[in-house]
Amino acid sequence: MATTGARDRTELFKNAGVVTTLLDAAMEFAKGRRKSAAMLLGAAAVSSRIPGFGTAASILLRAYRRLR
Repeated sequence: MATTGARDRTELFKNAGVVTTLLDAAMEFAKGRRKSAAMLLGAAAVSSRIPGFGTAASILLRAYRRLR
């Protein structure tokens, strides 16, 4: 039974990462940053296979903007 709960939490976090990356992409598109939005959409797609990828892409994009 313990592995079922852990599996459920993993799926929840994986889905949350995809959803937050999609929200970031929507915000970028609303701001007129189409290339950033497209990159985040791609990262969300990859994040469905590799958990955390979309979150990392979003953080790197924000860091790049801050340092630019």
